[in-house]
Amino acid sequence: MVQVLWLIIAVLVLYSVGYLSYSKYLAGFVELDDEQETPAHKHDDGQEYVPAKKSVLLGHHYSSIAGGAPIIGPITAGAAFGWLPAVLWVAIGNPLFGAVHDFMSLSASLRHDGRSIGYIIGEYVGERGKNLLLWFAFLTLILVLAVFAYVVATIFNAYPSAATASMLYIVLALVFGVYLYQLDLPFLPGTVAFVSAVFVSVWIGIQYPIALFATGDLASDVIVLFGDGGTWLPLASSIGENAAAWAPVIIIYAVIAAILPVWMLLQPRDYLSSFLLYTGVGGMVLAAITGTLFGLFDPVTYEGATYSLESQLPAFLGFYSPAVGPIFPFLFVVIACGTVSGFHSLVSSGTTAKQLNKESDARPIGYGAMLGEGLLATTAIAALMIVGATEFDAGLAGAMANFPLGGAVMLSSFGIPLEYGTTFIGLVFVSFLLTSTDTAIRLGRYMMEEIVGTPDTSGENDLTARLEQFAVNRYTNAFLIQGVLAYLLIASGTWSSLWPLFGGANQTLAALALLAATVWLVNWDDSKQLLSTGVPMAIMLVITVLALLWIAFIKNPQTILETGATGLELASLVLQSVLALVLVALAFSVMRRGYNNIQRVRGFDSLTGKKAEEPADD
Repeated sequence: MVQVLWLIIAVLVLYSVGYLSYSKYLAGFVELDDEQETPAHKHDDGQEYVPAKKSVLLGHHYSSIAGGAPIIGPITAGAAFGWLPAVLWVAIGNPLFGAVHDFMSLSASLRHDGRSIGYIIGEYVGERGKNLLLWFAFLTLILVLAVFAYVVATIFNAYPSAATASMLYIVLALVFGVYLYQLDLPFLPGTVAFVSAVFVSVWIGIQYPIALFATGDLASDVIVLFGDGGTWLPLASSIGENAAAWAPVIIIYAVIAAILPVWMLLQPRDYLSSFLLYTGVGGMVLAAITGTLFGLFDPVTYEGATYSLESQLPAFLGFYSPAVGPIFPFLFVVIACGTVSGFHSLVSSGTTAKQLNKESDARPIGYGAMLGEGLLATTAIAALMIVGATEFDAGLAGAMANFPLGGAVMLSSFGIPLEYGTTFIGLVFVSFLLTSTDTAIRLGRYMMEEIVGTPDTSGENDLTARLEQFAVNRYTNAFLIQGVLAYLLIASGTWSSLWPLFGGANQTLAALALLAATVWLVNWDDSKQLLSTGVPMAIMLVITVLALLWIAFIKNPQTILETGATGLELASLVLQSVLALVLVALAFSVMRRGYNNIQRVRGFDSLTGKKAEEPADD
């Protein structure tokens, strides 16, 4: 059997080669120059444009992009197709696709005054192209909210102690925000105190695990808040009453967190999350290496099963997964992060570019941080290999519950009891997910504001103006648009269609971000090679469009026929199919406009041999 140690070492070697060679080439290719003034210095306003130290910005950027998806996607793919296809895509695709995507998105924004990827595409293909891309991103963010709420509910159901620890963690973040920004108390002592309190919350969670509703598989020591009810909840029949109750609670939390001022929760929570992130991911990697090489690890037993640092998961499970679909295109879609993620382009061009102190910092932050996310994905695959489970009563979403167990087995090399390890890794996992859920809502609100602009309120009875005000209002946008749509998407309880739909949308967004970078290169210097961005763009577009069409025309109709879905479940599956087709249409519209621009700048008419005229932007 394969030891997970060699998997981790192989990925570290490949990533080191990618960073030392390819990222260096890309830095020269886009002509990074520390003599040039970055947007952070040029527009320094103490609010959004603020120069940051490289180490500080790297931590912020990594925390922002390393959400729950690089854990969820690789585990889903590993459970569906085996660990070998999953790790090959993470190990090879990350430095050639994902890191390039993140670096080029950051570099393009850097050269456009820190503007968003939507602004950049609009600069060259027109206002309509910009709005199409923003609509695509907005719909993708609703999917982010839906799938992450689904997974957090799964984790809370499997590990009630993680639910308690997570609730305490949120309270600590709120208090820390008041401590820093309202009471203006010392930063360093506060950091020590609150980080220590976060780790204490793990112990409290073990002592007082909580659940919302009782289910048959809950331990006797779990504190059940609402008794044996919950069968009326839409998801109760598919994922159980307790998980079904947690899903809307998580969405409501994310909506409220997205409305609150950033100082109150977002900033202090992200800061505390960074300590969980580094401790959890770094601890698992070090534990796997030292536990194997120095003989520190002893096999551990949990609920009657014995686990070691050797793989219990088959390397290959076949070319077709009944739960997901064919390995092509779905292997490349279900690993929605860890290899390449369109969400990162929103972070790179949304906040990071506005804080870059000097241009050379773009290499470790844009390219290097993505490699760090790939390492997180590798630990997720390693955790699943240790547990070795591929079938779950709740569908592939159940695989997510095994990341805390696999991570805890690794941490046991340091003598950490399995009970504490599972709760801690569960808290690490959930903290990633909770960070991404309300960040998605906040970004979605910003994008809707950019699409709509300032509503015209001059006509009191103007229906269009009222709809625009409804769409951009922070409360109605977060609660009634994003929150409700997200819950409708998860109401089917069909993880096998919901996660690939998110992956397809997210990866298509990555293709569109690579298109924006390619268009920028063409218009900047028509002698620049386009292979570094153009090839990943074309490959990802083909893969994602095939996946979205499969979901719309094959996967979801088949699920409806086989399960006899009715009511809310049927509406959810139909909504997913319609959304998939809308995303395909939006993607092709943006791609056509981008291609027209490239053809105008660099293309030649095959009959006349002359430069092609610019096509009309209809």
